[in-house]
Amino acid sequence: MIEVERYNKLYGDFVAVHDLSFVVQPGDVLGLVGPNGAGKTTTLRALAGILQPTSGNIRICGIDLSVNPVSAKSRLAFIPDEPQLFDYLTVTEHLQFITRLYGVTDAEPRIAPLLDELELTAKKDALPTELSRGMKQKLAIACGLLHKPEVLLLDEPLTGLDPVGIRRMKETITARARAGTAIVLSSHLLHLVEELCTRLLVIRQGRAVALGTLPEIISAHPELAGQPLEEVFLALTGDAPAAAL
Repeated sequence: MIEVERYNKLYGDFVAVHDLSFVVQPGDVLGLVGPNGAGKTTTLRALAGILQPTSGNIRICGIDLSVNPVSAKSRLAFIPDEPQLFDYLTVTEHLQFITRLYGVTDAEPRIAPLLDELELTAKKDALPTELSRGMKQKLAIACGLLHKPEVLLLDEPLTGLDPVGIRRMKETITARARAGTAIVLSSHLLHLVEELCTRLLVIRQGRAVALGTLPEIISAHPELAGQPLEEVFLALTGDAPAAAL
């Protein structure tokens, strides 16, 4: 579970995120969408404990991220849009390293099925320099999933994947949600967001302009009834003043 209460992030006088509040329940997939520079990655990095809020509270599984960061972070996984890998570790060695980092005791029974799920078995002895961009992305996701996090934060998770890889990744995300993982997914691929996400959080210039299911958002904006998600997104993030939630 993720609880965000009046989260603000300032860089000097620049307001990156303003007064953001939302909750992601176990099994929910929250789609975090907005234009470039809207504050999506800043928000994800704050949820992961990488960025400290200027003000506000973030709780992961009931644990205050600022009070007990180690315990909170042990329950989450953050997969950034650019894979962060070690050039000198093979695919399998990456996963073995993660098991030690998180104190996973049943490592071997977890590694093989995860390699199969993400189509990495044939590359298990390869170094990152021998992997395609898509394979690197899969490895980063495998590392994030290995300790079975209760919270999963995904920033553009389909980057570099081919159509088969995209289908497999969608299945992986859906399976984790069904198992009770609270997921936040940021993506510019609106068809993916519409297909996978149970709710949407639309942000513009660091402010929330809509939060809820797509029908709930459209109900709050009757003029958008019957419009596809792309048109809804453009209307909510256009030049008009930010709408109140």
